[in-house]
Amino acid sequence: MLADGLQLITPQILRLFVNTLQSQGVQMPDLLPYALAMLAAGALILVFRFGWRTLCFGASRRVEYRLRQKLFGHLTRLSVNFFNAHKVGDLMAHATNDVQAVRMAFAMGIVATVDSTVLIISTVVIMVQTISLPLSLWALLPLPVSAIVAASLGKVIHRRFVRVQAAFSDMTDGVQENFSGIRVVKAFSQEDPEEEKFLARSEAYVRRNMELVRVWGLFDPLVDMIGGLSFAVATAYGGYLVLHGQLALGQYVAFLYYLGLLRWPMMAAGWVINVLQRGAASMERLNRIFDIVPEIQDAPDAVALAAPKGGIAVRHLTFAYAPDLQPALKDLDFELHPGQTVGIIGRIGSGKSTLASLLLRLYEPPRGTIYLDGVDILDIKAEDLRSTFGYVPQEAFLFSETISDNIAFARPDAAQALVEEAAQAAAVHDNIIEFPKGYATLVGERGVTLSGGQKQRVAIARALIQNPPVLLLDDSLSAVDTQTEAEILDGLHQKRQGRSNIVIAHRISAVRHADLILFLEDGVVVERGTHESLLRLNGHYRELYDRQLLEERILHRGEEGA
Repeated sequence: MLADGLQLITPQILRLFVNTLQSQGVQMPDLLPYALAMLAAGALILVFRFGWRTLCFGASRRVEYRLRQKLFGHLTRLSVNFFNAHKVGDLMAHATNDVQAVRMAFAMGIVATVDSTVLIISTVVIMVQTISLPLSLWALLPLPVSAIVAASLGKVIHRRFVRVQAAFSDMTDGVQENFSGIRVVKAFSQEDPEEEKFLARSEAYVRRNMELVRVWGLFDPLVDMIGGLSFAVATAYGGYLVLHGQLALGQYVAFLYYLGLLRWPMMAAGWVINVLQRGAASMERLNRIFDIVPEIQDAPDAVALAAPKGGIAVRHLTFAYAPDLQPALKDLDFELHPGQTVGIIGRIGSGKSTLASLLLRLYEPPRGTIYLDGVDILDIKAEDLRSTFGYVPQEAFLFSETISDNIAFARPDAAQALVEEAAQAAAVHDNIIEFPKGYATLVGERGVTLSGGQKQRVAIARALIQNPPVLLLDDSLSAVDTQTEAEILDGLHQKRQGRSNIVIAHRISAVRHADLILFLEDGVVVERGTHESLLRLNGHYRELYDRQLLEERILHRGEEGA
């Protein structure tokens, strides 16, 4: 506003300067104060503009920072089900394009709105009161047309920008999927078809942008045309008033200067509406994310577990992922005492991983069905509950860090000796030290530089370094051979003395030493007992055992023949 005020003073200095020039007997010293005043006004405008640009743009960057932090924090607290229904590319677009559009709205959007409003109102008032009311009315007559055009096109811009953001999300999602699955693309020689799909997405993005540009591109030409009409009127009518002695030449020059000042606010009106519409569209998309309430939340009276022992009781657990779907688990009932091991085995789709997700409360189980140390897990703080478990998922996910950092993920302050101890227990230490950089080896995105078995064992070491009250292995030995599996299980037996373990597997060799084995079939426990007692039943467990034993013998003979 200070910069605008100085801009409004400048035409008055120019008016006095022109009037002085018209007078008789003017000397150079008489003109010097006007030149110095113009120079001082220009210098102060520079200082004030630098100040507001630094402050306002800096504030908008802080808004962007806080908004991005809020979005990231909110996304990390949303339930797993949310990520099952939303694409990564779409979420990335929220964190990049949408946040940037909001920043622009808070930066030049708001600044230009205030700037143009102050300039328009102040300039019009000065033109009317100090120069000529009739001239001002005629020259400013096109302004309402500009406002109507800007408002009409602004609505179209809003709709089209939403489509642009959706097309960008679709394009980035396709790129992310292809780069993540590049090995599959190459293995099936699908580079050209995938490139064609990307081309189609990219063309759709360009098409949506061109639809936006065609509307946005109308703003400047229309405003220029309206500004040209104003100057044409001012030139004709103002010149007439000067020639007939009804307006001083200095006033006429000042009026043209003020009219020139109005061109920026008139041009800014279109640009500002575009920026604000984009920001509003992006904020609307972000608010839809912020309005999503996490499915998993701590109860108001949730308790913290000071020293969990690892006792688990599952009571008549029945769970379905949606009301219209068949239950994934039906009337599941078992108990794990501290220091014991429970093995869970069954075919694919029998509900094994569902149970793991419910124990970690990644999905909400029915109240009164799962207890930890005698407390319903719905009454335990989620952070305390999950820190009780050392979890190794089916698909071992490693971060793009060193092997050491991945193992120490939950304990970043762990000493190197603890990292190596956990790796030895997971039977991966010997593999790690064979790498040129050992534990400092970067594993690449999603651990692509390691084999499937090595990734699983690093993930097991990551769980073991916490020394958790309960170790939960969700089919996390599937990528290792039987000899390595036996080595890992021996290491776990030694390291996990007095600690609880839940081993979910599809190979009987992984659970045969468990204190209790549950055989799941379509979400129902069809058999339970120890390894020996289940073999004597001659049921599902015995059938699976005989089949796997036969497979091992055939494989062993094949290796001997080779």
